[in-house]
Amino acid sequence: MDIIATLAAELSLKPAAVDAAVKLIDEGNTIPFIARYRKEATGGMDDVALRTLDDRLTYLRNLEQRKEDVILLIGAQGKLTPELEEEIRAATQLQRVEDLYKPYRKKRQTRASKAREAGLEPLANMIIMQVTSKGTPLDAAAPFVTPEAAEAGYDTPEKALAGAQDIVAETVAEDPENVADLRSFTEGRGEIVSVAVDADEKTPYEPYYDFEEPARKIPNHRILAIDRGEREGKLRVRVGVDTDAAVTRLARRWPRRQGGFAPVLDAAIADGYKRLMAPSLERELRAKLTVRAQTEAIKVFGKNLESLLSARPVRGARVIALDPGYRTGCKVAVLDETGKLLDHGVVYPTPPRRDVAGTKRELARLVKRYDINTIVIGNGTASRETEEVVSSFIAEAAPELRYTIVNEAGASVYSASELASQEYPELDVTTRGAMSLGRRLQDPLAELVKIPPQSIGVGQYQHDLDQTELARTLGHVVEDVVNRVGVDVNTASASLLGYVSGIAPQVARNIVAYREEHGAFTDRKQLLDVPKLGPKAFQNAAGFLRIAGGANPLDATAVHPESYAVAREVLHRAGVSAADLAAGGVPDIERRVGSVSALAGELGCGLLTLFDIIDELKKPGRDPRDDAPEVVFSKQALSIDDLEPGMELTGTVRNVVDFGAFVDVGVHQDGLVHISKLSTRFVKHPSDVVAVGDTVQVWVERVDRERGKISLTMVKGK
Repeated sequence: MDIIATLAAELSLKPAAVDAAVKLIDEGNTIPFIARYRKEATGGMDDVALRTLDDRLTYLRNLEQRKEDVILLIGAQGKLTPELEEEIRAATQLQRVEDLYKPYRKKRQTRASKAREAGLEPLANMIIMQVTSKGTPLDAAAPFVTPEAAEAGYDTPEKALAGAQDIVAETVAEDPENVADLRSFTEGRGEIVSVAVDADEKTPYEPYYDFEEPARKIPNHRILAIDRGEREGKLRVRVGVDTDAAVTRLARRWPRRQGGFAPVLDAAIADGYKRLMAPSLERELRAKLTVRAQTEAIKVFGKNLESLLSARPVRGARVIALDPGYRTGCKVAVLDETGKLLDHGVVYPTPPRRDVAGTKRELARLVKRYDINTIVIGNGTASRETEEVVSSFIAEAAPELRYTIVNEAGASVYSASELASQEYPELDVTTRGAMSLGRRLQDPLAELVKIPPQSIGVGQYQHDLDQTELARTLGHVVEDVVNRVGVDVNTASASLLGYVSGIAPQVARNIVAYREEHGAFTDRKQLLDVPKLGPKAFQNAAGFLRIAGGANPLDATAVHPESYAVAREVLHRAGVSAADLAAGGVPDIERRVGSVSALAGELGCGLLTLFDIIDELKKPGRDPRDDAPEVVFSKQALSIDDLEPGMELTGTVRNVVDFGAFVDVGVHQDGLVHISKLSTRFVKHPSDVVAVGDTVQVWVERVDRERGKISLTMVKGK
């Protein structure tokens, strides 16, 4: 298989671009580096396209290796024919390779292998070929009742014939063409059927107590729900298949002859399907559906995480962060606009103490002393009661203040982590948690990278997913966002630096240690002095690490050091100096330099690279997150009791799942916009319409106050 040609055809890319991308990956370049700084070679592939290519490259290389392994294994048995080898080499799926290998795979003793050892294979061949004989099948079986066969238990013609049928059944069940055909039949005609283990028990799985749906149509979220219900012992699940139709289909694959062996062959085929093929194919289909559902769930989780990490920072926010609680009170952390902790303590606005007056006095003191302009409240336990007190305080004493609710998923994971202990050894867990909430508002990316992505809570069924694949995918998402935004090497934590292209966790810690020992970096070249940060790591990382106020203004931009000479010449042609970058860039640089295409030719620079350089010189160090929706702040608190059908609200999308989007409308309980209510047009997946962090207009459809559920619509009047 020509892997380059295969990738180009599958991904609709030019072979030369695929070949260049593969070589760059093999040379140890990271996906973010290739996507940003090797656009000419790859034809401008972005990080998504490159990761898809990288995944398929790994699959195809594994496929080729598996082919070689299987060929060697079959060859060692002396059973490899030129035709079989050609079939194996022509396979385009691992499943096909395994189907071809299955008849030769070493296995535990089966009924068929026992019959073969007893010398019954010639009788099985007679059944398969439907040899015409004058007597009955039992007459034909009689000569095979040898002493060896009898010793193995085949001491009568009936038992010998049954043993031969076992061989035929296994032969039928392991034939790769039969398997492929019946697999297609099972996937196309099979149904997922589930029933309750205890129909009287109230569980979240009641919709699946008497359920069936074609396997080819069942949505991913239902697959995951049914799988979980089965794991928890609440559901019994099977694949429903028309057995008679399947056996008939399988029987048609064999030439039909009249004679005594015809019914014997039919019985063996039926046995081969029912006993050997059906259970295997049903397990395979269940596994395939689960993998499909998990793969899509991981993709949705990745999209949600990308949107969350790309949320707009709230710059200039001087924050009181409140981590609500009941018995132990509400933890308070006061932060300046850089996230530095100024003060911390505890207030008790909630039961059992319910010291509302004391809480308001403390909030007033902190607001005045530290010039606070924003209050952040975690959305966990006691959030609602805390919000009411904050809203009342703002209305009574601080109308210039604003507040917002922050999702605290993962905050407790971070606050109790070794990382948090290293960063703030003098603070207790609860204060670290409150600080984290405030910093999530000020710079979501910088704070959320400290938390395992799986703990951030923007997916569906995340605990049921393949954790290795989930961690790998989410790690790539974080890496892509971090490098898209860029990192200030003089202020970033080791956690954030660890996601920079080419920077391993240990190197990230070395950067921080070097910074603490030698002071702030003033030149990107100093990075080469950091232990274990060699030339290759520097090449991959340098363009994503920014130095504000350094000796070279280009160090504060996304221009890679390898392109500094080109950037300086562009600035020279524009009649400005590098120092002008510090004053906000050169917005009209394109007008100043004239034809970019002509300039690229003169400078010997790729056109795509030159466009990137010019864009960066227009607005150096521009943060792409500034294009994200603004955070929705509140002045007064609402409760679910305030909501009525038809009410129009502004909300923030908190999570996107297969069946809709959850929107925070400021009542503590997120409302669901079902996929059918996202738009007037057909929506294939909610992520095609909304993303985590989006600000949306919604209308209340239904309010179930008893169950705490809110149904919303984004289509007015629907």
